[in-house]
Amino acid sequence: MKQEEIFKRLKDIREKNDLKQKDMALILAVSRPNYTRWETKEKIIPLIHLNDFCNYFKINMDYVIGLSNKPITINKKIILDKKSIGKNIKNFRITNKITQEELASKLGTTHSVISAYENGHTLILTAFLINLCTTYNLSADNLCNRKKD
Repeated sequence: MKQEEIFKRLKDIREKNDLKQKDMALILAVSRPNYTRWETKEKIIPLIHLNDFCNYFKINMDYVIGLSNKPITINKKIILDKKSIGKNIKNFRITNKITQEELASKLGTTHSVISAYENGHTLILTAFLINLCTTYNLSADNLCNRKKD
């Protein structure tokens, strides 16, 4: 899926469920202009709100961000844990013999940012998550522990 099409699914899913942008903004506890910026890709939806969106519609994150063309129902509410997400990133990196510097270079950041993600000090940014998943053919659902029941 092309980068500019990734967040088109936010709108498609919302409209399929007969919701207006103001409804989604209320559901996600954000302003309507903020939500609108996510649908128009003026801004990238923060991972915490993307997770809430997926929880609300009981749908897999990979589908929403365009890593998969198949929606999968996930009935349990997922709470993101930055430490376990960081551990998953670190395990992937070590298993594939990639240094923090190499991963940082691929993602266009610094090794200290990668370290902060891996140590659970910072929740990975949605843009970095998408970049990581598309670069290495990974599942955002798996990295974020959003697995099917």
